[in-house]
Amino acid sequence: MSSEHVQQILNNLPGRPGVYIMKNAGGEIIYVGKAINLRNRVRSYFHAAAGENLKTRRLVAEIADIETWTTDTEVEALLLECNLIKKHRPRYNIRLKDDKRYPYIKVHLQEAFPKVTITRRLEQDGARYFGPFTSAWAVHQTLDLLRKIFPYLTCDREITGHDARACLYCDIHLCLAPCVGAVDREQYRAMIGELCDFLDGRAEPVIARLQEDMRAAAEALNFERAAVLRDQHRALEHIIEKQKVVSLAGGDKDVVAFAREDGDACVQVYFIRQGKLIGREYFLLEGTEHEEARDILTQFLQQFYDEVPSVPSEVLLPSQVDEVAILEHWLARREGHTVELKVPLQGIGQELVQKAAQDAADTLALLRAQWQADSHKQENALRELQDALELPRLPARIECYDISNTQGTNSVGSMVVFVQGVPRKADYRRFNIRTVTGADDFASMREVLTRRFKRWRDLASGGRQQSTGVGATGGRPAGVGAAGNDEPAEPPAAPSPKTVERLPGQKEDTSFKMLPDLLIVDGGKGQLGVAVEVLEQYGLREVVPVVGLAKRLEEIFAPGRPEPVLLPGRSQALFLVQRVRDEAHRFAITSHRARRTRVGLASVLEQIPGIGPTRRKALLAKFESIEGIRAASVEELMTVKGITQEVAQAIKDHL
Repeated sequence: MSSEHVQQILNNLPGRPGVYIMKNAGGEIIYVGKAINLRNRVRSYFHAAAGENLKTRRLVAEIADIETWTTDTEVEALLLECNLIKKHRPRYNIRLKDDKRYPYIKVHLQEAFPKVTITRRLEQDGARYFGPFTSAWAVHQTLDLLRKIFPYLTCDREITGHDARACLYCDIHLCLAPCVGAVDREQYRAMIGELCDFLDGRAEPVIARLQEDMRAAAEALNFERAAVLRDQHRALEHIIEKQKVVSLAGGDKDVVAFAREDGDACVQVYFIRQGKLIGREYFLLEGTEHEEARDILTQFLQQFYDEVPSVPSEVLLPSQVDEVAILEHWLARREGHTVELKVPLQGIGQELVQKAAQDAADTLALLRAQWQADSHKQENALRELQDALELPRLPARIECYDISNTQGTNSVGSMVVFVQGVPRKADYRRFNIRTVTGADDFASMREVLTRRFKRWRDLASGGRQQSTGVGATGGRPAGVGAAGNDEPAEPPAAPSPKTVERLPGQKEDTSFKMLPDLLIVDGGKGQLGVAVEVLEQYGLREVVPVVGLAKRLEEIFAPGRPEPVLLPGRSQALFLVQRVRDEAHRFAITSHRARRTRVGLASVLEQIPGIGPTRRKALLAKFESIEGIRAASVEELMTVKGITQEVAQAIKDHL
């Protein structure tokens, strides 16, 4: 039964298109949906018929609040729903797995001499994007082959055509060397245009050009040039061999099909351009349990085509999806041409959909086998660790802390998180040490842990007590504490896990609001003693198990144990602890180096008369590095806000 608050919302819902956001008692967004009629759609969840679906029953049982946003059209509702799902990733929604952006090949057409790079961010900057790819390794492999055929620039030098000599890449035929005037702007951009055509699936003109140039070079007895063209032609044929002709009629199409098992789903997409299969990628979905096939397809199409740089005129599907007209209208408005979502019933189109579905099933079966093997290995490691350290529960969430500095300067603390034995990089945090002078690792560790658990205490303001069980995500929610003070007036008594409620104006941090099942500090008894003191300060001594890991003999020190714990040399538990410790060390060093570099840049620039923090930031934003600033002319420096001719000349004099 819905609460009085929810019932009041249901009674006053608008009968217009829009998006609805469902939240639980802790204010967490658990579901986002769109509707042609918000009143009818949202109320339908609470009707008796909705109880037939297990997932819907679970969702409704958690709903404590509903927020609605009305829109003028159904297409606007679709766009808003898609953006909110990507931003909040509600656990009851179907969503693309892994909170990351897929890699794309980016051709920088906005530049006079375009480079070709790999990016995970699509921008409206005049460049052309090709992809997505699910594997960065596959992108690098593709570019390695393409560069043999289309020797594009990779350096950052300014291209004037008057450099004294070209780089090594020119000598090994991997750059056309416009820097020394070997080709002009038009010739270079013509080559880049052919590269774009090839990535678009139009290889025939490129092949014809290579064959003609190779013949002309041979007739002119320029055998070295002919050999280079021959090698490019062979590399091109090697790529084209993988592009199967699938349609004599040609045309551009995407073929989408999926397979599912339990709560997992794998979508296979074939990219067909000019009648050839030029690539295929698989994408994983989560949140598909108890969902209809048409809902899975609809959500994938929304989220996938909201990201990709272009959509072909036809998308072939295994079955019909909801609101086809709305999706087609959205895609047509986005692309500037008609996009048709079709379900082929016969012929090669149907064969392609069936083949894509089989590929999706094969991929999902392979991935599930790998997941099962990895999961079994991690579970054994966690159970071994629990037994060896006599932990009260399985260490589903492990946090490890390390300190890095150079002779006591630019100290940085790292916090890495492993959930179910796997790194959760979204929860990693770094701490710039503020209160410690010199190389005092004990004091630095105290500051890091104090700040970490103060954030937990502050986030744990005003919640209702929940079950103390460990969830599937690992760790336990934060508890109630005195909010708003730098330090607690007194440690909270028996801080049982609770639901988190954010303080006004405070950004929620999902990493700090969870308590670890095991806390590891990198170091021996000294660092362990610091960690125990901080936990006692926040009333967590009996709640959060803590150990110190000494690197020399891989000794694990635990409070109250006179002798260290030595895990067996080839045990999965030892391998896990080493991975956690090494990752904390790597992350600390990386953060320290980045901070040291930033401080170094600041000190070099701020020694120049007239340069303070504001002008320093503006210069680095414009030229990105000291080298870039050093290479800029006085006139270019004066284009930066606040840089006068006198200051620009001072920069040149000092650098």
